[in-house]
Amino acid sequence: MNKLIGLIIIFMSVFGGYVWAGGALASMWQPAEILIIFGAGIGAIVIANPKPVLLEMLTQVRELFSREQEDPELYPQLFALMGVLMAKIQVQGLKVLDEHIENPQDSSLFLMYPAVLKHSNVLLFLIDNLRIQSIGKISPHDLEHMLEEEIHRIEEDRLRPSEAFSKVGEAMPGFGILAAVLGIIITMSNIDGPITMIGVKVAAALVGTFVGIFACYCFFDPMSKALEHLVERKSAQLRCVAAMLTAFAKGKPPMMAIDAGRKQIQSENRPSFIELERWMEEQKADAP
Repeated sequence: MNKLIGLIIIFMSVFGGYVWAGGALASMWQPAEILIIFGAGIGAIVIANPKPVLLEMLTQVRELFSREQEDPELYPQLFALMGVLMAKIQVQGLKVLDEHIENPQDSSLFLMYPAVLKHSNVLLFLIDNLRIQSIGKISPHDLEHMLEEEIHRIEEDRLRPSEAFSKVGEAMPGFGILAAVLGIIITMSNIDGPITMIGVKVAAALVGTFVGIFACYCFFDPMSKALEHLVERKSAQLRCVAAMLTAFAKGKPPMMAIDAGRKQIQSENRPSFIELERWMEEQKADAP
């Protein structure tokens, strides 16, 4: 929601101030200039990025405007699930989880925690690494290093849409100048026309420069930062899981391992230890 509010503030401030100063909005409507600038920008994105990055970009932008806040049920259910999993491992070993991690969507255990199932990035990261641990013995140090490398690689891939937005944002003023130059060429080819017509064409050319700068600093650059924050939030979810798996592999009791995961959550979403205990009690009470 705050992304939409931000866009509204930008448009009202820029164009409202322009009208207040005596400008006419009609003169800002130059579809040919807009086509040149945004067409060149979109084309540059398509040329510079492979199909998976373009698809991930669409997914992230859609998520940015549809689900901006952290799911309030994710961490309580994730901690409760990890508590149950670690308790089972302590008693029966990792092999007891095979029936659950092979097909979590049909697992009676995972079905108790729908928020975890809904977040496919968290679910896949968890079950893949549980499966690796169940296949063969791996030292806590090696596990920690492996998880760090995996998160780093995932983060790099997910940041590519943000980097693409940033790069094209830097180029937008240049595309604006490109449109302005084309407008000046048209103006010069009609230099013998009426002075009013020449003035209109020069104004249209200058709109191209404005649109390029506006798109850079009021859309593409903020969108790049917003996508970066989205990736950071998702990375924190994976670091939470990794911290719990690593702490438990090092021999810490389940509650201490869960607390290690709690400390990886971003500060605006991180519960206190007392809240964590309350979450665990509530999840136990809700469990069938």
